[in-house]
Amino acid sequence: MDAGIEKECSALGGLFQLIMNDMKASYPTWEDFVTKGVKLQSQLRTTILVTGAFLDAFQKVADMAMGSRGATKEIGSALTRMCMRHRSIESKLKLFTTALSESLITPLELKMEEWRKAASQLDKDHAKEYKKARADIKKKSSDTVKLQKKVKKGKMNVHNFLFRCL
Repeated sequence: MDAGIEKECSALGGLFQLIMNDMKASYPTWEDFVTKGVKLQSQLRTTILVTGAFLDAFQKVADMAMGSRGATKEIGSALTRMCMRHRSIESKLKLFTTALSESLITPLELKMEEWRKAASQLDKDHAKEYKKARADIKKKSSDTVKLQKKVKKGKMNVHNFLFRCL
């Protein structure tokens, strides 16, 4: 019985340690993800600014072509339509960048240090409680074995045995 309890206790403690090790090992991966996400967000903002400037210049070309006489007026109209389509793409890029930042990167970035501290504290608390529980189990197990030996020798009646076990 003592070996079975010891085995189960070790198995549960080992499982917890595996989970904690996985958590600790995954932290650099999450940190890398957040770092790359911040870089992507920065690059997307720069792309949006440059795209906006380009589309402003493109719109000026289209307006100039529209204001001229002759065949370039139709070209100006086509360029304006093309510019409007590209403005729509720019708008969707802005929406994507905002969603990426507000819904994913920023919340993760804010929670990373909190997660690390919580995992560390959980590991410390578990180690302390695990050692205490193992010591209690060993003590109760050895007490039980001693009491069983006394009962076998006839030095103790069943009532006293049950009282001591509780």
